[in-house]
Amino acid sequence: MLSSLGVEFEAVNVDASPSTLKELERLGVPRVPAVAVGDRVVHGWNPKGVAELLGVDYLEPVRLEPVELVERLDRILGAAQRAIRQVPAEKLETKPPERDRTVRDLGYHIFRLSVAFPLAVEQNRLPEDWLTEPTPRSLRDGEAIARYGGGVRSQLKEWYHEAPAEAFDWVVDTYYGPQTVWGLLERTTWHAAQHLRQLYALLETMGILPDRPLTGADFQGLPLPEALW
Repeated sequence: MLSSLGVEFEAVNVDASPSTLKELERLGVPRVPAVAVGDRVVHGWNPKGVAELLGVDYLEPVRLEPVELVERLDRILGAAQRAIRQVPAEKLETKPPERDRTVRDLGYHIFRLSVAFPLAVEQNRLPEDWLTEPTPRSLRDGEAIARYGGGVRSQLKEWYHEAPAEAFDWVVDTYYGPQTVWGLLERTTWHAAQHLRQLYALLETMGILPDRPLTGADFQGLPLPEALW
């Protein structure tokens, strides 16, 4: 985002600099991405807040309609089910050099962050710890994680069919600031898509071609980061 705004910045990998993460925690933002200017810090999931922090103009991008976002998210989760099933059991504990997260945890995270969406709407809150939960021990292999994902897809479909039309204008308190349900749905969709891209990349490092992978057309209109990690 900063590059697109024409802002020069210093990127810091908090995995390699624990002191930086502690400083972010002290300033009230315990997780990345984050943008800091002196003692002022804004969570990276809040682009409008980032623009205000930097004193630059921010134009809200055109969002896909909720019905399209719901369909895209289901398509992404279906692809994630296929992909995680392909990971050999002995590779599930593999960690990429770019991120301190196993393939098992990445697969689970895709589905956990997605089911957090309807829960957040129902409870009017999205605490950070919902997205940092470790993979349950019962999800021992890719097939088990994929089955969990199937349940998540069912929950999302049920929520959408029961949600009133005005639900997408409601505001939810999230760990990175108040968000409309529509905005939270968009963020959930591209967040899952970004991790699916990472899962595809990890499969390829194992010499495995993803099963019926999604293409650029499936991600069109989603505000995905340029970087993979």
